[in-house]
Amino acid sequence: GRGGSSGARGSDPEGLCGVSPGRGSTGRAAWGCARVGVGAVIPACARTAHAGPPSAPPAFSPLFHARFVLAVGSAVFDAMFNGGMATTSTEIELPDVEPAAFLALLKISMGPAVPLLALYPKKAWRSGPCRSRLRVGDLPRAGCRCSPNPPLDVSRQARLFDEPQLASLCLENIDKNTADAITAEGFTDIDLDTLVAVLERDTLGIREVRLFNAVVRWSEAECQRQQLQVTPENRRKVLGKALGLIRFPLMTIEEFAAGPAQSGILVDREVVSLFLHFTVNPKPRVEFIDRPRCCLRGKECSINRFQQVESRWGYSGTSDRIRFSVNKRIFVVGFGLYGSIHGPTDYQVNIQIIHTDSNTVLGQNDTGFSCDGSASTFRVMFKEPVEVLPNVNYTACATLKGPDSHYGTKGLRKVTHESPTTGAKTCFTFCYAAGNNNGTSVEDGQIPEVIFYT
Repeated sequence: GRGGSSGARGSDPEGLCGVSPGRGSTGRAAWGCARVGVGAVIPACARTAHAGPPSAPPAFSPLFHARFVLAVGSAVFDAMFNGGMATTSTEIELPDVEPAAFLALLKISMGPAVPLLALYPKKAWRSGPCRSRLRVGDLPRAGCRCSPNPPLDVSRQARLFDEPQLASLCLENIDKNTADAITAEGFTDIDLDTLVAVLERDTLGIREVRLFNAVVRWSEAECQRQQLQVTPENRRKVLGKALGLIRFPLMTIEEFAAGPAQSGILVDREVVSLFLHFTVNPKPRVEFIDRPRCCLRGKECSINRFQQVESRWGYSGTSDRIRFSVNKRIFVVGFGLYGSIHGPTDYQVNIQIIHTDSNTVLGQNDTGFSCDGSASTFRVMFKEPVEVLPNVNYTACATLKGPDSHYGTKGLRKVTHESPTTGAKTCFTFCYAAGNNNGTSVEDGQIPEVIFYT
């Protein structure tokens, strides 16, 4: 049957008391039990942090919770209260858990918030609700009591306690809010492994020079933590493998010259090779990644507007240009261009996307590419994705310096890309670009491919 309500809540300010199971003749829990007051629930004691001398006795903090809720949320507690060797004590002691952390775990069982402190007791007591109730939107709330930079700190804790799904959610959150994450107060407090995990991302939405400046701030703080003098040599030492993950080739030559080249963190050989990378063709091999950080999701797509390839397209400093529009919002990350008819060759090239009506350059890159003499197209990428809006006219522009190349013929005015997974269609419409265009038109010429994400 059901007993009366005691109404005693004075010692339960968090409202954590629930139904406390009684016991039948078998010793197992009798789940249909009366609602009882505070006196019948378990004071679960957890060890507190002790600020006194090592010889001082540890302090304990009483936390009150119902047997039923603990047993349902944790297989360990279920065995402790209802198993063959169930405890009969009204008090249990958890000597290896901070009271605040254990209280956070208790709150998880009653609601959707996921405090950062709860990760350790969740793992230790195999409590399930944390993962199933977590959303990316919970991350700032989850860490607000523990860290000034919740996603980064939660990511570190998630890796420490082997929570890959939670770590992945944190990194995705950082992708979307990169500038906020690296400028937050707590960025300089993260550990090296977390810094490396961030720098390895291909999907960070920020310019590389700003990322470098944040890494420099982190290296200064790390030198101080390791009680090292803050010198360029020590900064390089504490950065370790993280330095090699900064994508210096994605910077402009001006950004590189004003910052990294004068920082002292790079050795002379690295500075020289990077300056050569920015200024000469063929470009020397550099030790740093030159792959763009594309802050996009999904699969890379491309369309080719020509149906046939012919030989001998010349260059005299005039840009090849073609106008285009698209039926939906996309992000253009590069072009496919034709290469030499004379065998393996290096080209210098400037690529641009221009807003046709305002003549505003939305994205460009001075770079180069190597071809093998075949009629294939060769990728030339922007340093950052260029947003292209639906039903707006843009001009694709490529200025090549090099020998005669292949070119495309039998061009299509309309080209449609259909996603193999969703069936979604992206429709390109190409138009003649009036003025100096080196002969490129809808029917034939250069700039055969557009590489993009939807």
